Amino acid sequence: MDIEAALERIKAVVGARGWIAEPADQEPYLIEARRLWRGATRLVVRPASTAEVAAVVRICAEARLPIVPQGGNTGLVGGGVPPEDGTNIVLALGRMNRIRAIDPVNFTMTVEAGCILAHLQQAAAEADRLFPLSLGAEGSCQIGGNLSTNAGGIAVLRYGNTRELTLGLEVVLPDGRIWDGLRGLRKDNTGYDLKQLFIGGEGTLGIITAATLKLFPKPREVETAFLGLARVEDVMTLFAHARAATADQLTAFELIPRAALDLALVHVPGTIDPLAAPYPWYVLLEISSSQTESGIRALLERLLETALEENLVADGVIAESGPQARELWKIREAIVEAQLYSGSIKHDVSVPVSRVADFIVRATAGVTERLPGIRPMAFGHVGDGNIHFNLTQPEGADTAAYLARWQEFNDIVHGVVRELHGSISAEHGVGRLKRDEIAHYKSPVEIELMRAVKRTFDPANIMNPGKLVSL
Repeated sequence: MDIEAALERIKAVVGARGWIAEPADQEPYLIEARRLWRGATRLVVRPASTAEVAAVVRICAEARLPIVPQGGNTGLVGGGVPPEDGTNIVLALGRMNRIRAIDPVNFTMTVEAGCILAHLQQAAAEADRLFPLSLGAEGSCQIGGNLSTNAGGIAVLRYGNTRELTLGLEVVLPDGRIWDGLRGLRKDNTGYDLKQLFIGGEGTLGIITAATLKLFPKPREVETAFLGLARVEDVMTLFAHARAATADQLTAFELIPRAALDLALVHVPGTIDPLAAPYPWYVLLEISSSQTESGIRALLERLLETALEENLVADGVIAESGPQARELWKIREAIVEAQLYSGSIKHDVSVPVSRVADFIVRATAGVTERLPGIRPMAFGHVGDGNIHFNLTQPEGADTAAYLARWQEFNDIVHGVVRELHGSISAEHGVGRLKRDEIAHYKSPVEIELMRAVKRTFDPANIMNPGKLVSL
């Protein structure tokens, strides 16, 4: 089929509100969040239903026209950005934003892929339930993108990542057929769990159009603490104590280095320094319970008292109110924003929880030996082994020259990850950024199995080609 004819058929399927051809109007769909890439496209297509998605995909399959699925375009590895050659359509799912059903008794909600994550959190709360997926971009990211990247966030420690929060999917396959797997079952032992292929598949095997997600009891009591520590090794000992002392009610356990807090205090207005003296490391932890009068405040106070007696913690504060807790969480958000003001080479890695401190010490030594003055910012969800090991440029360094050394520092950091049997992408995905690099960190058998799955589902290679795995 002629490409121009295919584009006209697509426009007819989605109607006047469902496509964007003007270059200026396409711009937000072409640029990656960190501005590492800027792509091009023949047409931005915005379907309003699963039937429209299926019809568009059938036309593209017939014309061999590549499709780049896109959610909120908040990803950090280039997975949702079209390639520069422009021989594709961007299929943006933002108009598919209905909550189809909430079942409070089954503790599930069925939602369309274009729903904004924060809206789902609010809808669950209105039904007296909790949808626990929470991350920095939740005000604009869409659940379809969260599913396609198997997003993590701050509550993985207790509730699991997106993969663990999903019971069923609806997917448009590369030939335009619709697979309806929207089952709200906790137990279904009838063969291959097909949904797991699409969760984390980054749109390379099909387009997720809807999902049935797990809900949880709404927390009635939440306690938040900010603690100062002298050594990163003590952070992980504290984590083990916290996990045991809180009866597994630990919701979040976030690591913050002093260097990152200092940067936030300079660049992000409203950031506070909660403790009387500075400490090399901080932990922001949260415990929660679905019961009232649960006693978690007393649990947290006993934990802090014991940690002080054992010299694991030098000082700490427990939030006395919701606003105070939000001030403490703002620190965690601010340290990410503050890194935008300098050149930053970023790593989203994971290692076994027992090796987190070892990783931070070894990786810090490796990068500082290579470049004295470099400022490692090791922070994040260390309770589940995920460290954002970002490297801020030395003060006064040339930003462009520094960022040109991205691969050099990747090799150092990822080398330590491999020695500790970790992953070079803990929660951001592979996309374009790490597509070629994963071949050095996965076995040839793993890579070939991934390619075999891709060839089986998408032999024409029209679904987000050039992302995740190369054919």
